[in-house]
Amino acid sequence: MSDESDKTTHFGFETVPEGEKAGRVQGVFSSVASRYDIMNDVMSGGIHRLWKDAMMDWLAPRAGQRLLDVAGGTGDISFRFLKRAGTGHATVLDLTESMLVEGRKRAEAEAMSDQLDWVTGDAMALPFADNSFDVYTISFGIRNVTRPQEALAEAFRVLRPGGRLMVLEFSQLPNPAMQKAYDLYSFNVIPRMGQMIAGDRDSYQYLVESIRNFPDQETFLQMVRTAGFENAKYRNLTMGVACLHSGWKL
Repeated sequence: MSDESDKTTHFGFETVPEGEKAGRVQGVFSSVASRYDIMNDVMSGGIHRLWKDAMMDWLAPRAGQRLLDVAGGTGDISFRFLKRAGTGHATVLDLTESMLVEGRKRAEAEAMSDQLDWVTGDAMALPFADNSFDVYTISFGIRNVTRPQEALAEAFRVLRPGGRLMVLEFSQLPNPAMQKAYDLYSFNVIPRMGQMIAGDRDSYQYLVESIRNFPDQETFLQMVRTAGFENAKYRNLTMGVACLHSGWKL
């Protein structure tokens, strides 16, 4: 029987001890927090906004719902959710305090502070009681979790019966030629953008590499089902550059 300390995981293309990954991910997002939202626009040409709109369309937020937005960073998904729902409450949880600081500034600027809580925490050990939320979202964050299956199990635990899981994440293009073209763009352009805009090439090199290590659509769908979610489905966005996975706690 191997010792827990012997276990390894991926940090980009690098193999690291499991115990080191969270701290290294935290370092990445601490470094880019103040420029994170701008970089999302530049890297995707603004398409990430359309993906998030598609997420809200499928999610169809309802008035009065309680959202837990894990790896929620600056709160972009939570703001969208609350505006669609009209009334409700969102808790934004993130491992990186500096990302939450940026989100709080935005909440104050948009006079939405009363509808939002900001919590520093780990997706694999959520500091909330069972059956606490109506909706759980995680966007472009689960690939940074050391053990994604444990994060999905925690999502199931904190959702109320009838609750909804939705994951938005970069994924794999089904066409090899298209995937190759996308890889050329990702590895050659995005780290350079990170250097020019955020002054940090290495963090964006990691983010590109982390996408390549994430399971494909069908594999991740099975992980969602393994966590206990039913009626689990996915929808590709932009031919599979990103993907939405949905599941219900029934």
